Amino acid sequence: MNFSFTLLKSCSETKARAGVFMTPHGAVLTPCFMPVGTLATVKTLTPAQLEQCGAGMILANTYHLHLQPGEDVVAGAGGVHRFMNWSGPMLTDSGGFQVFSLDQLRTLDDDGVTFRAPSGDPIRFTPEEATRIQNVLGADVIMCFDECPPAQATYEAVQKAVERTTAWAKRCQRYHTRSDQAQFGIVQGGIFPDLRAQSARELIALDFPGYAIGGVSVGEEVDLIRSVVETTAPLLPPDKPRYLMGIGTYRELAQSVAQGIDLFDCVLPTRLARHGAALVRGERWNLKNAQFRRDYTALDATCPCYTCQNFTRAYLCHLIRTQEVLGLTLLAIHNVTEMVGFVRGLREAILEGRFHEKLLPF
Repeated sequence: MNFSFTLLKSCSETKARAGVFMTPHGAVLTPCFMPVGTLATVKTLTPAQLEQCGAGMILANTYHLHLQPGEDVVAGAGGVHRFMNWSGPMLTDSGGFQVFSLDQLRTLDDDGVTFRAPSGDPIRFTPEEATRIQNVLGADVIMCFDECPPAQATYEAVQKAVERTTAWAKRCQRYHTRSDQAQFGIVQGGIFPDLRAQSARELIALDFPGYAIGGVSVGEEVDLIRSVVETTAPLLPPDKPRYLMGIGTYRELAQSVAQGIDLFDCVLPTRLARHGAALVRGERWNLKNAQFRRDYTALDATCPCYTCQNFTRAYLCHLIRTQEVLGLTLLAIHNVTEMVGFVRGLREAILEGRFHEKLLPF
C-alpha cells in the first residue's frame, strides 16, 4: 500500500493527536507544518536548506505551475520531485483557491471556470483538467478542484458552492487513476455549520484517503476560523489525515491541533522573511529597526537553525537594510525552522502527554 495513516497517541484533554502519514516518498510525522513552494520552490531556499530546517512535507501549486513552466516541462524532468530535486513527500493544491481569489476576469458555471491568465490568455479549469495537471506533476497528495467562496458570500452562494464542490469532487475522483497519489476532498461551507456538515457528509461518502478544510482564512475574523474548525474537524473520519489549508499563526496552529488537525500550510514564514521580519518564539521582529544595528547576539540563542548558530542580529539588520539577497535567505531559514519546529513541539507534547499545558498560552 502506498499510503496509510496511523494514530500513535491522542491527548486526553483535547482532540489533539499525533500520527504517521506514510507516502511513496516517506513518512510524514503529524501534526506537520508544510512550507509553501508555489512554483516548485520555497522562496530563497534550496531543498538541502529545507531539509536542514526540518521540513517533512512541502506544497506546490497546480495553477501556477500550469502557467509557468507548464506541467509538460515538469513531466519531462520526471515529475515535480525530480524537477526541483526534492526527495520528500509533497502535496499540490488544485488551483481552486487561486482561480476564485485572484483578481481576474472569470466565468463560473457548473462545468468549471474560465478565467484570464496574467498574460491575458483565456484558460479553462474543470475538475478533470485540475486532476490531469496534478497527475502529470506527480506529487504524493493531490487536491480535488473545489469552489472557494469569499468570506462575505451569502448563505445561498455558499450552498451553491458546496453543491458544486461535491459534484466536482465526484468528477475528480472518477478522473484520478494514479495509485501512487492520494487524492483529498476539500470540505467547504463557509461560516455556516449546517453547510459544513453537508459538505463533510457528502465527501465522506466518497471515501477519499484524506480530507481538507478549505475556505478558511479568506477574510473572516480569527474567532470565526476557530469556530469553523471546531465545527468541521469532528465530522471528519478519525482514521484519515485532516488538512487545514492556509493557516499560519501560532494561535491558529495550536488551537487547530487541539481540534485534531494533522496538516497545515502557509506562506507566512518566507513572506515575512522577504519583508525583513523574523519569527522569534511567535513574535514578529522587524530586522530593519535601528535597535538591531549594534546587537551582536544571535537572533534566537535557543534556535538550532543555521542562521541563529552563525550570524548576529546586527549582521541580519545590515543585510536587510542594504537589500542583500542573503538576508532574505537567512531569515527564511530561521522562520521556516521556527514554524516547523513549533508544530513539531506540539507533536512531541502530545506524545509526552503534556499538550494541554502547551496549549495554555493560546
